[in-house]
Amino acid sequence: MAQTNRKKTVTVGFVALGCPKNIVDSESMLARIGEADFIISPDPDNADVVVINTCGFIAPAKEEALDAIRQAISQKKKGRIRKVIVAGCLSERMGQTLADEVPDIDAIVGLAARDRIAEIIVDCLDIEKTASPKTYLQPAGISIHDDRGRLLITPQHWAYLRISEGCDRKCAFCTIPAIRGTFRSKPMDIVLDEARELVNFGAVELSLIAQDSNYYGKDIKIQNGLSHLVEGLQKIPALQWIRLMYLYPAGIDDALIDCIAQSPKVLPYIDMPIQHINNTILKSMRRADTKEHTLKLIEKLRAAMPHVVLRTTVITGFPGETEQQFDELLDFVEWAQFDALGCFPFFPEIDTPAAQLPNPIPDELKDRRVDELMSLQQQIIFKKMDAQLGRQLSVLVDETYDDHAIGRYYGQAPHVDSVCIIQNCTAHTGRFIQAKVTGRDGYDFLVEQI
Repeated sequence: MAQTNRKKTVTVGFVALGCPKNIVDSESMLARIGEADFIISPDPDNADVVVINTCGFIAPAKEEALDAIRQAISQKKKGRIRKVIVAGCLSERMGQTLADEVPDIDAIVGLAARDRIAEIIVDCLDIEKTASPKTYLQPAGISIHDDRGRLLITPQHWAYLRISEGCDRKCAFCTIPAIRGTFRSKPMDIVLDEARELVNFGAVELSLIAQDSNYYGKDIKIQNGLSHLVEGLQKIPALQWIRLMYLYPAGIDDALIDCIAQSPKVLPYIDMPIQHINNTILKSMRRADTKEHTLKLIEKLRAAMPHVVLRTTVITGFPGETEQQFDELLDFVEWAQFDALGCFPFFPEIDTPAAQLPNPIPDELKDRRVDELMSLQQQIIFKKMDAQLGRQLSVLVDETYDDHAIGRYYGQAPHVDSVCIIQNCTAHTGRFIQAKVTGRDGYDFLVEQI
């Protein structure tokens, strides 16, 4: 009883960093913390314990995580925080060396120990001071987390649905397989059960996430696994929007295209990171794609779904990228007319094959190429948006204010894309409305409820 009373007086601040997959891990940890009768504090700068769920994918994410850890340690030294626990991908990637980078961390928690977070908090509180942090590290690439029972930090009406762990792709620049292990499909019955749980809680939109979503089922010998999963999800009556994220271009086949095109609930929204278009660069990146396949794929997608929204990401400044190869990428982007595009300079991540490649590109040249490509993409987007003037859209309301609301049509994924700014909105959050496009504000649509 004494321990229970002690736990009820302990406040836990939580900092969630990183991608949607990390958000799901954060939501699961928050649920375990709440179930253990700790008080979840909205102020991580003034809590008994702070848990930082980190990302360690690329250099900027690592720096963001280290800044958050240093901030917590600073508050600890001022007496405002008792214990600092670091979890997530950066813990998995750096292990004990994280303590060398930032001293005074109390615990380093790997991905496989995610669901033990409440127990770990108790362990930390029972130890006044240690010379080095306690580590909870074990192989992450063998387990499959059950994500049911989360405490959502997304709005109630939409949520992420993780369908797998890890990745089997061997892209030369990527640290994910080393951090999260090989690809493991989550059993379909558990995925569907979690989807029903989220919908019962109020979700009308689910974004399916994985490192390679269209690989779902292949590791457990299920042919067209993602299509079969979609068939099961479509049977959930109150679920209205199914959004497929992270579709590896080389894995998008005719069967999946037909599934998306014919589905009454899967949105005609294709998120497929291509990374580059030049075949020499793609080969150096160890991508399975080719320029020829990608061109045909885009034509197929638009033929099957005339109103499809295409989203992608590309990398510029990969080692050895010539001006001619970059110009080829520019020409392709102009031809493809993507509806959304993210462009990142290459980061030579330690222990990846790409970090050892010759002919690195100077940072200033990388940045110039990013600016040039994004300037081109901006022209494409603004032209496409202006052509939508007067179009009628079905919009999901995300937030409401006194004089306007914020929402999204099917071509806008939460947290990564632009939004619709809604005038004269009378609907509550989580409801669908019909709206007419009246203009744009930067990358956001201005719409009016009909």
